Amino acid sequence: MPNIYQEGLDKNTANYTPLTPLTFIARSAYIYPERTAVIHGQRRYSWLETFTRVRRLASALTEHGIGEGDTVAVMLNNTPEMVECHFGVPVTGAVLNTLNTRLDAETIAFMLKHGEARVLITDREYSPTVKKALAILHSPILVIDVDDPEYSGPGERLGTQEYEQFIAGGSPEFPWGGPADEWDAISLNYTSGTTGNPKGVVYHHRGAYLNSMSNIVSWGMPPHSVYLWTLPMFHCNGWCFVWTMAANAGTNVCLRRVDPKLIFEAIRAHGVTHYCGAPIVHSLMANAPADLRAGITHQVAGLIAAAPPPAAVIEAMANIGVDLTHVYGLTETYGPAAVCAKHANWAALPVAEQVDLNGRQGVRYHAQEAITVLDPASMEEVPWDKETMGEIMFRGNLVMKGYLKNPKATAESFAGGWYHTGDLAVMHADGYVKIKDRSKDVIISGGENISSIEVEDVLYKHPAVIAAAVVATPDRTWGEVPCAFIELREGAAPSEQEVIEFCRQHMARFKVPKRVIFCTLPKTSTGKIQKYVLREQAKSAAAIE
Repeated sequence: MPNIYQEGLDKNTANYTPLTPLTFIARSAYIYPERTAVIHGQRRYSWLETFTRVRRLASALTEHGIGEGDTVAVMLNNTPEMVECHFGVPVTGAVLNTLNTRLDAETIAFMLKHGEARVLITDREYSPTVKKALAILHSPILVIDVDDPEYSGPGERLGTQEYEQFIAGGSPEFPWGGPADEWDAISLNYTSGTTGNPKGVVYHHRGAYLNSMSNIVSWGMPPHSVYLWTLPMFHCNGWCFVWTMAANAGTNVCLRRVDPKLIFEAIRAHGVTHYCGAPIVHSLMANAPADLRAGITHQVAGLIAAAPPPAAVIEAMANIGVDLTHVYGLTETYGPAAVCAKHANWAALPVAEQVDLNGRQGVRYHAQEAITVLDPASMEEVPWDKETMGEIMFRGNLVMKGYLKNPKATAESFAGGWYHTGDLAVMHADGYVKIKDRSKDVIISGGENISSIEVEDVLYKHPAVIAAAVVATPDRTWGEVPCAFIELREGAAPSEQEVIEFCRQHMARFKVPKRVIFCTLPKTSTGKIQKYVLREQAKSAAAIE
C-alpha cells in the first residue's frame, strides 16, 4: 500500500530534469558570455563564442543524419575543437568516442568498427595512421579534418570538409537540451587493450555530470579557475574536466603536447591555477632546469594519478611550490573516483610522513558511493591493518554503464554488486586505501609476495633515477624474481651493482631486484608505463642467460 509520500508527488517537468553536463556550457554562456573559455596559441574564445560554435557543430552533425545512438569518433589533440566535440556531439543524442592519438592503424580501425562510428573528426597530424585505418575499415564514414593553425608539421586532409567549413554550415540557434534519460550514453572510451582487443567503456550523462561536479568539490576548485590541459582530453574525457571547466566557468588553456618548457611558459603567461597529469608529467616538471621553473609566484594545484606517485615526486613538487593532490580511478570510473583527502594537521608532520599520507589512493569522491578493499573470493572487507591485501572495489554513480557489446566482461567486472578494479591494496586504520600492486604485477618469489610498487618507491629515491618499473623475471630457484627497468637522469651513469646495493640498504633482501636494465621506459600517451612490454622483455632477458 502506498505511503503518504507516494501519492500525488510524481516527477514532472517542473521538479525533475535528467542530469547532464551539457547544461553547464549553456549556463556559463548565459552568465559569463564574455569570460574567456578557451585559449589555444593565438586563438581566444569566450564562453558565448564557444557555445555558439558548439551549437553550429551540433546543427551540422544533425543535418548529416547524426542522432540518437550514433557514434562520432574524434582523433584530436587538446584543442578548441576537442572541447567543442564534448558538447556538440552528445547534444545531438550521439555518443562521443575519443580515440587515443598514439594508437596504431589496426587498433584505430578496430575501434571505429566496434563502435560503429558514422563520423570521424581527425587532426591533420594523424593522417598517416588514420588513412591506413580507413583503408582497413572498408566502411562508409564521414571524415572531417581539423587543420589546427598551431600545427605546422606534415599531414594531409582526408575528409570532404575541414572542421571550420563544416560548422559554418550549422545554425548558431540549434535548440539546446539534454537527454530524455540521464542513463543514456554520452561517451565511449576504449581501454588500453594490453591483452586482446580493447574494451569499450560506456559512460552515461548522469555519471559525467556527477563526476564533473565532484572534480570541483573534491579538489576544492574556486570559480573561474585557469586549467592547463597537460592531461589528454581523449583519456576518460580528460577525467571529465572538459565538462568540469564549463561548470566552473573557468578557462581552458590548451596544449597540443606535454613539454616542460611549454607547461611552465603557459603557467606564467596565463596564470594557470590547476592542472592534472600522470606521475611522468610531474616527474618531467620536477626535473626541469631551474630557469624553466623560475618566475612562478602564485600557488598552483595539481592532481596526480595513474600509478601511485613515488614519494620522491610528491616531495619534489612540494619543493617547487605545486600543491599536489592524489586521486585514483580507472577508465571504468570516469577517471578519478577517489581522492586522498587532506587533513589540516598533516601539514605539521615531518615531510616524510606527509609524503606517505598523501601517497595513498584515499577515500571516495563526493559523488561516488563507496571505495573499499575486499577479499575477491569471499567479498568480505579486509581488516584495516595496513597488511592484509585484497582487491579495490567501487560502487556508485561513478561507475560505467558497462562494456560495449561485451556482456560477459560486464558481468564479470560487476560480480557481487561491486566493480572489480584488479588493483591490490590494503586499508589503513583511518579508512584510507593504499595500493600495493596490480594483481598481475605482484611478484611471487619463493612463495613470498613482493609488491613491485614498494620496490619502485625505493628505486625512485636513488638520485640518478628519473623513472622506474619493476616486473617479474623467471628464475630457476625462486620461480620468479624482481627485474628493474630504470630511466636515468641526463648525465647519470650508475652501475647495475650500485643500484642493487642501494636497494639492499632500504628493503628486505628477497625484494631486491636481481637484474637492473637501463633504458627509456615504454609509456602510453597518458604517461603510464607499459609494464606488459617490460614483462615480455624480462622473459626474453631471462631466456638468454
